[in-house]
Amino acid sequence: MVYVAAVLLFVLVYLGGCGRSESNVQNQTNQSQNKAVKISIITVKPTPIKDVLVLPGATEALHDVRLASDLDGIVEWIGPREGHTVKRGQLIAQIDVSALKATLDRAQASFQLADELYQRRKLLFERHVIAKEELDRILTERILALSTLRQARVEYDRGFLLSPIDGLVNNLHVDVGEYVARGAPVADLVNVDKIKINVNVPELDVRYLRAGQKTTVTIDAFPDKRLTGAIDFVAYKADPATKTFHVRVLIDNSDSTIRPGMIARVAFLRRIIPDALVAPLFAVVDKGGERIVFVEKDGIAYARTISIGIIEGDSVQITNGLEPGDHLIVTGQTEVEEGMQVVTGHGEVK
Repeated sequence: MVYVAAVLLFVLVYLGGCGRSESNVQNQTNQSQNKAVKISIITVKPTPIKDVLVLPGATEALHDVRLASDLDGIVEWIGPREGHTVKRGQLIAQIDVSALKATLDRAQASFQLADELYQRRKLLFERHVIAKEELDRILTERILALSTLRQARVEYDRGFLLSPIDGLVNNLHVDVGEYVARGAPVADLVNVDKIKINVNVPELDVRYLRAGQKTTVTIDAFPDKRLTGAIDFVAYKADPATKTFHVRVLIDNSDSTIRPGMIARVAFLRRIIPDALVAPLFAVVDKGGERIVFVEKDGIAYARTISIGIIEGDSVQITNGLEPGDHLIVTGQTEVEEGMQVVTGHGEVK
């Protein structure tokens, strides 16, 4: 009896253990499925991407002229004030030219006398009254008098400072009644109808640029404004100190909203790659200094080490590590590891 009871007890324990084992296996399977990471994927396919170089620069007026006095004297008159628009050839200021006016009048009178004398001698020569030598002497005197008159007029005109450009008066350095020396600044004139931006381009990038090429320009003071510019000049010789090439870009500023001295960003299109493999930047994960992405295959996540190329906005070119048709994980990529089971956002194993 004792033997039979022991056998029955062993059988009950064995059957109970088998029931619990099957239950544990089922629970572990359910837990494994419940632990699958929910993800979103995109299918990798060739996509065009732009290789854009963005460089900073400062805005400058297309024409920026410092008008200086061309003689010593007292400022007698100033026309336009600061902020006023001026036309090319318009009188800006006048220096005292009273002494020069007297010199000019004398030179004018001397020339008139020499010219009249020459005309009379010419008639006499035509009538064979005087010799050719006498006429030549009078002609020489007339030429000298005309030269003196022209020189006196030039000196006199130096007292009238004319604008060499269309633009506006940015700054006046003198007031009426003030003494100025030859070469001293009188006014700063600028033309802001067009703005130039000078940038320094690295030697590896200058080969992509040419005069006339369109660019996109943003101004830090107007972050929401996108302007179209054009390359006006590309230097043929590098700066010996920086080893960069000077490039000048022009943009329209007919409304005068952009002022010289503002910070600008110029975007140069170097090239377009028509069939690049592109991924969102946020899909790239840094693992110990190594760039990786995760792809999904048959419901399992696999890590791929990648190399990147061009970055455009929030997209990056993948030059190695991805193939067309791969299912790139773009949501949940920070939560998965190699070999983990994953499900799509619909809850199905993917």
